[in-house]
Amino acid sequence: MHFGKYLGFFLVSTVKFMFAPFGGPGAHMGFFETYFVCIAGALFSAAFFYFMSEFFMKRAHDKRARIRHAAAERGMPLPEKKKFTKVNKFIIRTKRSFGIYGIAMYAPFFFSVPIGSIIAAKFYGSDRRTFPLIVLGMFVNGMITTGLAYLIYSFF
Repeated sequence: MHFGKYLGFFLVSTVKFMFAPFGGPGAHMGFFETYFVCIAGALFSAAFFYFMSEFFMKRAHDKRARIRHAAAERGMPLPEKKKFTKVNKFIIRTKRSFGIYGIAMYAPFFFSVPIGSIIAAKFYGSDRRTFPLIVLGMFVNGMITTGLAYLIYSFF
């Protein structure tokens, strides 16, 4: 067994699933070895961050509130947060154009698994379809990415 090699691919996949399979051919792993190890790492990370997202979002909110409170105590109140910034408008436009399917299936793939899972949970955490769509996205995107990795490797 090549436990160290599998662990390495598993750990890389927990963060950046999009690029992890491309190392498989160079590490002399088979297609399905690479695919399943990368899927396992991505699913582990997605489940952890999706189901812990409420904790992370609450923690970030509390930290911002503490900073705002500390600044106000020193006589330097921070300005209120703008509600209609360019970034917020971009986020809303993205959410409306891609919907639950696009966000749940592709945010963990194109960003990173932790960030994408938290984004999907933030937007659609109350919808029961969200996590199964994340899992489906991992399987589909993993197959495409691993296929591309082995196809490219076969030409070089």
